[in-house]
Amino acid sequence: MTDAHEEEVLARIAEGLVYTESEAGFLSPERRTDQIFEYNRTPPSREERRRELLAGILGSVGARPVLLAPFHAAFGGNVHIGDDFFGNVNLTFVDDVDIRIGDGVMIAPSVTLTTTGHPVHPSRRVDFGRFSEPIVIEDKVWIGSNAVILPGVRIGYGSVIGAGSVVSRSIPPMTVAVGAPCRVVRAITDDDLTTRTAGDPPRP
Repeated sequence: MTDAHEEEVLARIAEGLVYTESEAGFLSPERRTDQIFEYNRTPPSREERRRELLAGILGSVGARPVLLAPFHAAFGGNVHIGDDFFGNVNLTFVDDVDIRIGDGVMIAPSVTLTTTGHPVHPSRRVDFGRFSEPIVIEDKVWIGSNAVILPGVRIGYGSVIGAGSVVSRSIPPMTVAVGAPCRVVRAITDDDLTTRTAGDPPRP
């Protein structure tokens, strides 16, 4: 494949247009599968080695990250996490393009963040035809267990995504959103400073 062809494919990917496995094959060497495999089998007691591996896998890593094994990533290098990140077990990044996660983000078990989807018509899925759009998770977001974040979604500052939600549209800041498809159910207010869970009434 010529440099000009690679640039054309990269431009299509950046625009969220359909591209195929064969067309994007030149990106395969960027997959960090061996390093992810090693990370997932490195004992938690070897904190420095795990941090070293994580810094080599992800595109950027802030201070004090916690990412429990196992986790999975299509590439790894397109994932960027901020300070004080917590990712529980079985976190999956389908990071064909960027996934950017801010500071103080908490992600519960078995969450999937996928930047990539596939066309509806089967003729456009030949050779694994797909499209990719970046995901942004702003600061202080909490994502519940088994949630799925789909391509192109932005989750605003401080928001809570309920367990089992399928997030296909962007979520504004400081809101609670739940469901499949995920919908905003209410704002987060100062009343929540005195509650244990989002559904509890304020205490006197």
